[in-house]
Amino acid sequence: MKTIKKAKAGWKQNPEAVQRDILRVATAEFARNGLSGARIDRIAARTKSSKRMIYYYFGDKDRLYARALEAAYAKVRAGEDQLDLAGLPPDEALARLVGFTFDHHRSNPAFIRMVMIENIHHAAFLAGSEAIRGMNLAAIDKLADIVRRGEAAGLFRAGLDPIELHWQISALSFFNVSNRATFSALFGKALFGRERQEHLRDHSVEMILRYVRV
Repeated sequence: MKTIKKAKAGWKQNPEAVQRDILRVATAEFARNGLSGARIDRIAARTKSSKRMIYYYFGDKDRLYARALEAAYAKVRAGEDQLDLAGLPPDEALARLVGFTFDHHRSNPAFIRMVMIENIHHAAFLAGSEAIRGMNLAAIDKLADIVRRGEAAGLFRAGLDPIELHWQISALSFFNVSNRATFSALFGKALFGRERQEHLRDHSVEMILRYVRV
């Protein structure tokens, strides 16, 4: 009874923290079991909330999934915002962005699985999210600024497409996580140890820089 009263007090005193906790657990549940396999019961059992409060805050499972997807994208975009890319020379800014993307994806496999699940659903939820579109357009704007500065400084070749460059950075970082299980089954797990992963990150940075340089 005391635990229930304490939980109810938490809902009233800090609803934002309760929602963050729900989204954190929901992201793990959706990443593990997909949209159809995820269960609100399991999410409630692993949070400081209840099914009733989850439905109160998020409406239903589809809307909870959509919010979890938005939170996953917001996390990576917030990490990019902390890189101070505008204050760095363009080649250093690009190197830092590539390295961050590789490390973020490696450290957040749930994000990769959420994106994979959303692709299974043909991006139906993402397409309906103005928040995700806005966040990703801002990410392209940052990359476009790096490209413009690099071209103006004579460091980057002309005609680089920021969206294509974003695709290339994402591809190098995404495959490393999305195909880890199958790649390991075929070729062993050595490539996914800490030292080899650091080499892969450094090589990914080098590949992108060689691609953009004059």
